[in-house]
Amino acid sequence: MIQVRKSKERGHADHGWLKTHHTFSFSTYQDLEHMRFRALRVMNEDVVLPGQGFGTHPHNDMEIVTYVLEGALEHKDSMGNGEVLHAGEFQRMSAGTGITHSEFNPSDSEAVHLYQIWLYPERKGIEPSYEQKRFPDSEQQNQLRLVASPEAEQGALKIHQDARIYLSKLETGQQVIHPLSAGRHAWLQVLRGQVRLNDLPLDVSDGAAVSDVEQLVMTATENAEIMLFDLA
Repeated sequence: MIQVRKSKERGHADHGWLKTHHTFSFSTYQDLEHMRFRALRVMNEDVVLPGQGFGTHPHNDMEIVTYVLEGALEHKDSMGNGEVLHAGEFQRMSAGTGITHSEFNPSDSEAVHLYQIWLYPERKGIEPSYEQKRFPDSEQQNQLRLVASPEAEQGALKIHQDARIYLSKLETGQQVIHPLSAGRHAWLQVLRGQVRLNDLPLDVSDGAAVSDVEQLVMTATENAEIMLFDLA
């Protein structure tokens, strides 16, 4: 079964400095039919204007993944990390027993366009930690590149949840195939372009929840970038 979450059906808020879309219930957008999918709790697509951002705020017991599509995002946290996340970089932060952090667009002229994703951790009370990494385009081009997993194999970042996250950049007509083991589930998010997931067309910013399907075939109908979650 594949359930498509169309981009235009997501929750939306325009705060002036922040334009955001919520795949799942978040902040003032609450929809009991879209609270989560498996361990996925938050899937926000944000555009933050230059010089604006999120002031220092707390998190705990959540795996937070950030991926910047365009622009840059400056991150500071209570663990002493102070980094700028540039377009194409992937960040994983385990909030665990508790952290505070801030996120700002350091540019004077360019908006930052990003996805921020929260997953429930495998257990509460883990030690907070932070990682940031860029994966070469050549390792994502027309193939699925593992970017986060519990074992952090193949140079992936470590995530404290039974989840494997992949990125792929697909040229028009190219496809990638992902077998889904029995009892596993998947979420596909289209970051750019258009793809077909098995027989279903997906546009930019669409998502799809997948269960009881043996194989995912993702074919680009135009140049595309996708993020795939393999979930318990």
